[in-house]
Amino acid sequence: MLDSPKSLLAEIGAEIAAGNLIPFLGPDSLRMEAEPPVPVGARALALALVAKVGVPGRIKNNLWHSAQYIETHKHRMTLDRLMAGFFQPVPEPNALHRWLAGLPRLPLVVDTWYDGAMKAAFEAAGRGNWGIVQGCSKARRLDGGVWTRAVSPDGATVGDDVADGWRTVLYKPHGAAQPTGDVLVSDSDYVEVLTDIDIQTPIPQVVKDRRTGRGFVFLGCRFYDQILRTFARQIAKRSGGPRYAVVPDDLTRNEWKFLETEGITPVTLPLAEAVALMSTARPA
Repeated sequence: MLDSPKSLLAEIGAEIAAGNLIPFLGPDSLRMEAEPPVPVGARALALALVAKVGVPGRIKNNLWHSAQYIETHKHRMTLDRLMAGFFQPVPEPNALHRWLAGLPRLPLVVDTWYDGAMKAAFEAAGRGNWGIVQGCSKARRLDGGVWTRAVSPDGATVGDDVADGWRTVLYKPHGAAQPTGDVLVSDSDYVEVLTDIDIQTPIPQVVKDRRTGRGFVFLGCRFYDQILRTFARQIAKRSGGPRYAVVPDDLTRNEWKFLETEGITPVTLPLAEAVALMSTARPA
């Protein structure tokens, strides 16, 4: 635990601005200023799904099992339609999104939720030379990208060589509601990804390239589920370090253990306060 996190956060902010640390956003980052118009977190989304379609009680709190039940018994189109409805509203970009969108030297942002707030922030900032690389559901995988696809802000699929040239890549490993509506959410979406993720096959090359020699900062992330921990571990794998996480003080024992095992330094502070400290720092 850190005794004086404020000076460290200023350093972290300067390193993010310089392009040396990669921000890794979790769904709780959406709650930094106000409650957003979309479900926040796997548990909340699971409850939203089962409120629309009844599932067995034993799985109703598990997002991926509940989504698989709906996909199996009501068809994938039903699941996709529900997800599109939940995430059709775009949360207003908050101070974190606006700060990151205004950093011209930022090579990569990892955004692990389905919403369009970070995309909206880039567009509001008038940024050019950026785009999205997103995970593809098993139902919609394309010949040109088995695991992921590169997408321009207007929703056009582009080649990996185009993504290589973007100044900033917005990486959405679980898919994105905007602009394509293609999301990973059911067990069948994840089974092959999780089988191969240890050997890094599902991680796009542009992400592998841009994490090299850089560290990560986890913001608004929780690690209470194995899928969440696995994606965080494998995306940050083989990065240069260091690694930090701005966290609340109510993490579970498994979450604290994960941070320790992965060499992630926790900074226990409200996210809004942490962002205020980071965003005033000048690039290193």
